[in-house]
Order: sequence, then C-alpha cells, then structure tokens
Amino acid sequence: MNDQHEGARTNLTAAQLSEATILGLSERLGDVLRRQGWMLGTAESCTGGLLAGAVTAVAGSSEWFERGFVTYSNDAKVTELEVSPDTLHHFGAVSEPVALEMANGVLLAVPGAHVAMSTTGIAGPGGATPGKPVGMVCFGFAKRVGDGISSRAVTHVFPGDRAQVRQASVEFALRAVLEFVGAPINRR
Repeated sequence: MNDQHEGARTNLTAAQLSEATILGLSERLGDVLRRQGWMLGTAESCTGGLLAGAVTAVAGSSEWFERGFVTYSNDAKVTELEVSPDTLHHFGAVSEPVALEMANGVLLAVPGAHVAMSTTGIAGPGGATPGKPVGMVCFGFAKRVGDGISSRAVTHVFPGDRAQVRQASVEFALRAVLEFVGAPINRR
C-alpha cells in the first residue's frame, strides 16, 4: 500500500505540474525582485487576474508585488492604463502595441512599481479573427531604466481550451519576465 501511495505522488496531472511550475517561477521572480529592491505590477486582459494570483500565491509577495490591474474592456485599458484609443483602433486589443502600452501604463500609473508585465489575448473558444487565432496572446514587459522606461512585447499562440490557454499564458509571462529582468531560466 505504501508503494502505491508513493507512486501516486510522482504521477502528477498536467494541470498539477503546471501549477507547481507556476508557483516555482513566481517564487524565483520574487527572489530576484526582492534582491533588486524592485516592485512588480501587472496589467491583465485575457488572464483576468490569474497572473496577479500566481505571484500573490507566494508567501511574502507583498515585499515585491505592488498591484495588478484587470483591464478586460477597451475602456478600462484607456481609463486605467492610458492605452491610446488610436492604438486600439489601428491594431486591436490583441496586439503587441496594446500589450506594450498596457505594461508601460502600469509604470506610469504606479510610481512605486519598477517592473510591469501585461497580457492581452484570445483565450477562446470564440473571438478569433483573421490573423488572430484562438490561443494568441500578446505580452508586454516594461522596466524603469534611469529616467525612462524600457519595454518589449512578444506574441505567442498556445494550444488548448480556454483554461489551458490562460494557464499557459501565466507560465509564459513568468518565464519571459524573468528573462526580461536578467534572470533567465531554462525553457522546457
């Protein structure tokens, strides 16, 4: 009976493995930010707070997590993060320019934040448009550099259902922000 119990612990489901990975990435990010004396902010659309939830699952995250914005609607992106209505009109909410403006908007709105990351995408099952399939997520990353802000964006298309796309987006964002702040980790 003891052997069966031991075997059950090593046979994690994909969801459990993903949750454990996300927690580990959040802990690593916290360690890096704490050492730098930096605070993190998030801006989320398609992940709807899951990214902020992942980092606040770490005990002591109040030492390095400042706040998160869930800006699901275009109006919220404009009002809360100063995303340009022209950018939304020209590129659409799911675009790298909007992801950049969301991440930069966190730093503009929150003087105490040093690093920001954003997500905007199509988690599905509907919402796809030509050139923007279900599973497409745009990420923005921004950090304070001297008197300015350095930022970058990246797009990735994830397979799976809505829950899988959102979970994969959180994991990807955490890996990418670690790389962005100079603490790369091994990719799987």
